[in-house]
Amino acid sequence: MKGLVYKSTGNWYDVHTDSKVVYKCNIKGKFRSLGIKSTNPVAVGDRVVFEVTDELDLKGLIVKIENRDNYIIRKSVNLSKQTHIIASNIDCCFLFVTPSNPQTSSLFIDRILVSTKSYGIETVILFNKTDIYSEKDDELINNLNNIYKTAGYKTLRISVKKGTNIDLVKSLMKNKVSVFTGHSGVGKSSLINNLDPSLNLRTSIISEQNEQGQHTTTFAEMFDLADGAKIIDSPGIKGFGLIDIDKNEIGGYFNEIAKLSQNCKFNNCLHNNEPSCAVKKAVDKNEISKSRYNNYLSLLNSDDSNFRIDNYQ
Repeated sequence: MKGLVYKSTGNWYDVHTDSKVVYKCNIKGKFRSLGIKSTNPVAVGDRVVFEVTDELDLKGLIVKIENRDNYIIRKSVNLSKQTHIIASNIDCCFLFVTPSNPQTSSLFIDRILVSTKSYGIETVILFNKTDIYSEKDDELINNLNNIYKTAGYKTLRISVKKGTNIDLVKSLMKNKVSVFTGHSGVGKSSLINNLDPSLNLRTSIISEQNEQGQHTTTFAEMFDLADGAKIIDSPGIKGFGLIDIDKNEIGGYFNEIAKLSQNCKFNNCLHNNEPSCAVKKAVDKNEISKSRYNNYLSLLNSDDSNFRIDNYQ
């Protein structure tokens, strides 16, 4: 039989068939899919083939993962040399950003954006909790909004509590499989509860001591919403390491850098210390955000990716 993975909890997976029957499945052996050394070989959003092992108790055994269109992946928290697939077969990623309680850094934003763009996943940035912004928060969000709109990203200011622009979020989700991602405490589960109160997902308050959210979502799960929308709620992410992205490719995942790189003297210019670099000139003229450029350099010089450096060409 074929089905779609809606929930992943350790070694067990909830698999929904086209007839809306839900089977509780585990996996056959210790197979790995797509050559990825992952802590979770089966992810929410996977299309799978499974064998029914107990028709009465609706249990099964996953024997095959069908080819994925894409996925979002990060380094595993506990095993730094392994990876964890957050979700697969995604049409749109909604990245939740808050200026405080908790604060989302621009480097974290750019790590997510590089990862989603590398797999061809549309990403919308949601600036949440607008109802409690201080003057300083508002200034920070205005700056981030200008940076990422200029870079070509769709952004929305929302308030789950006040219902601000929630209808616009709904319209962007229509007939799509979407994933909500961001730090713990940014309002992912709260927005899902707003979209469908019957789900009644558990939420928690922010720690006043360190302004970090508590992990109320401990595993990824997909839900069916109105208008044909499917939403994947994922656990809060503290850090996000990039996987299998070549050093020479990183600039291509920054829209504004990719656009100007064709004007650089060298075809494989890394926009770091090379002469006659069009990107560095644009940064000096404030045509490219300095924070975006600094985040690019941070990713370029990090140990997250499988980097390769060629001679100038």
